[in-house]
Amino acid sequence: MSNRTLISGGLVVTAADELHADVLIEDGRVAALAAHGSAAAGAWTAGRTIDASGKYVIPGGVDAHTHMELPFGGTSASDTFETGTRAAAWGGTTTIVDFAVQSVGHSLREGLDTWYAKADGNCAVDYAFHMILSDVNEGTLKEMDLLVEEGVTSFKLFMAYPGVFYSDDGRILRAMQRGASNGGLIMMHAENGIAIDVLVEQALARGETDPRHHGEVRKVLLEAEATHRAIQLARVAGSPLYVVHVSAEEAVAELAAARDKGLPVFGETCPQYLFLSTDNLQEPDFQGAKYVCSTPLRPREHQAALWRGLRTNDLQVVSTDHCPFCFRGQKELGRGDFSKIPNGLPGVENRMDLLHQAVVDGHISRRRWIEIACATPARMFGLYPRKGTIAPGSDADIVLYDPHAEQVISAETHHMNVDYSAYEGKRITGRVDTVLSRGELVVDRREYTGRAGHGAFVHRSTCQYL
Repeated sequence: MSNRTLISGGLVVTAADELHADVLIEDGRVAALAAHGSAAAGAWTAGRTIDASGKYVIPGGVDAHTHMELPFGGTSASDTFETGTRAAAWGGTTTIVDFAVQSVGHSLREGLDTWYAKADGNCAVDYAFHMILSDVNEGTLKEMDLLVEEGVTSFKLFMAYPGVFYSDDGRILRAMQRGASNGGLIMMHAENGIAIDVLVEQALARGETDPRHHGEVRKVLLEAEATHRAIQLARVAGSPLYVVHVSAEEAVAELAAARDKGLPVFGETCPQYLFLSTDNLQEPDFQGAKYVCSTPLRPREHQAALWRGLRTNDLQVVSTDHCPFCFRGQKELGRGDFSKIPNGLPGVENRMDLLHQAVVDGHISRRRWIEIACATPARMFGLYPRKGTIAPGSDADIVLYDPHAEQVISAETHHMNVDYSAYEGKRITGRVDTVLSRGELVVDRREYTGRAGHGAFVHRSTCQYL
């Protein structure tokens, strides 16, 4: 009884249901749900009871796209696995899937082991890994099979960043063919990096060095073209495809057309594309550098297409692509040359709140909120129903969410290890109150009670949509 926790009196919201139910937790897992006030619920005894009256009881968020401690452009993302997972917990996210990086000339194994070492013993919440492929060759193709068996079942390739992460179409095709045979899901950064580099060079030669030019050279058409090309290569390989950080209406249209043909093509967008725009990149005094990420922020009119895509399921997941760099000393590396600004935004702490605001604003329903933030990412990356839902047998990763509390997002109060907020001053209705990870309190009524090392590596199965 002492290891049992009862969450009573809340509205349980999952992707499938909304019910006034009590939740019984035993040994870190959900043991049972029963209607509040029912005889079954009344018979339960527990060592600890948490009152959820007036609150939503939701699955912990699954953020399937983060970059803790990522080396990039001569510096490193400012969140460690310790600070990043603590911030995730504060924001109601209880599982992250981060990207281990293979460097050119090195094996996948070396890259993965490096990331295991960064995360091991440091995480406040559970974590898993995708693998970035920077060097597709006979050896690394064979290694893909071994990683799938090890629970690292997705592989990211880049059509962007020549000389760093870039793979040409032949290498992409080979990796896709391997994924088709071993069950691994290919994730794609879809931008035509070869063409973009030409435009960057030309812009700098004209003296166009400000952050806003980052958005102008990384053209919508070059995201749409790469998305189209990735889809065709996946068709040739007979492989599924997951396109990361979709930002443009024309790219959504490519995904929609593929899905209308019944192809196993999936798309993710991020809060920055839903709530921010090129207006931010144009902020004066180099402030626009705070908003430099790739794919870049787009003109505001693209937002409507992204929301529509989320409603019609042409986009299935909202992840953060959390990759923070401090304005001072990191973003400033690009003063006088926008191409040297480290690419990335902080956001792991804000995603669940921003998407709840989208419910308040009428963009999506409550259940769709949980679907795109918890259930679908868990299914997409082989974590369901252990993660992403509240059901008997699931891990007790549970958030008590206060839908009426108001807050103002600010760097003053956030827990990410970065000196600015991309959403500074934004008013939000809804706030995380209490967070459990595998039944352990990590945030208790707005007080942090978690610890580094509680978070465990999660072995993933293959994509559950295939």
